[in-house]
Amino acid sequence: MRPSRDWRADHSRLLQFLRSHLAYPVVFAALSGGDLYGFPSDDGDYDLRVSHVLPTRALIVSMLNEGGMDLADITVTALDKNVFPEMDFVSHDIGKFLRLALKGNGYVLEQLLSPLVVETSKWHEELKALSSGLITRRVYHHYRGFFTNQEKLYNNIGTKRVKGLLYQYRVALTGIHALETGEIEPNILRLNDRFNLSSINDLVSLKVNGEAAFLGDDAPYLAEIESLEPKLNAAYEKSPLPLQVPIETRQAIEDFLLRCRNELGK
Repeated sequence: MRPSRDWRADHSRLLQFLRSHLAYPVVFAALSGGDLYGFPSDDGDYDLRVSHVLPTRALIVSMLNEGGMDLADITVTALDKNVFPEMDFVSHDIGKFLRLALKGNGYVLEQLLSPLVVETSKWHEELKALSSGLITRRVYHHYRGFFTNQEKLYNNIGTKRVKGLLYQYRVALTGIHALETGEIEPNILRLNDRFNLSSINDLVSLKVNGEAAFLGDDAPYLAEIESLEPKLNAAYEKSPLPLQVPIETRQAIEDFLLRCRNELGK
C-alpha cells in the first residue's frame, strides 16, 4: 500500500483557511474525513472540524428574541472549492458541541480525540481528559444510524464506489470497538489490527489512488459488511459501558463550560 498524503504539509494553509472564516476564539480544530479514517486520497478534500466560543453577551441577547435563540453563528460552515485540495469546515459553539457529546454523538467525540490537530488550547486538553466519561452505550445509536445511512446511500447511488464501502466498514468497526473497549478509534487501519479483515487493506489500497475508485464486483464485500451489523447489535447488548454519562462527568462538563465562556466569551 503506498503512503497516503501527509496533511501536515498543508498545516499553514489549513490555519489560514480557518482564520479567514471564523472570527471567534477556538477551543480546538482537527481533521476528520478520509485523513482521520485512514484512507485519504490525493484528490480528496480536507474536512476541518472545529469548536469555537461565541461571546456570552451575544448568546444572552439572542435569547430575548421572539421564539428563542436563533444566533446563526452557533454553527459556522465554510467551503472553498477554488483551492486544491478543496477545504471545508464546520464549527460548533462549545455549548452545542458539549450538548452533542453528552448525547453520545460519536462524530463530535471523534473530532475531540482526533490526533490530527490543526489548533489546540488548554481547554482542548482539559476536555480530552474528561472524554472517557462521555463514552457511554449511547454511542451505539450514533454508529448504528450512521451505518444504516451509509448502507442506504451506497445502494441508492449505485456506482459501487470504494469510498462507500469503506464508510460502512469504518462506522461498524468503530462502533463495535467503542462499545467493547470504551475507546473511540476512527482509523480503519488501526481498527483492522484488531479485526483482521483482508478486504479492508484491499479497499484502502484502491481508495487512496482516487476518490472515484470503484469496483466491478462488490458482492463479497457487501456480504462481509452485512455480517458486521449483528456484531454491532451484540456489542451494544453486552457492552460494559454505562447507559448514561456519570453525574460527576456531567458536573465537570458544566463547570468546564462556565469557565471556558467566562474566559473566552468576553
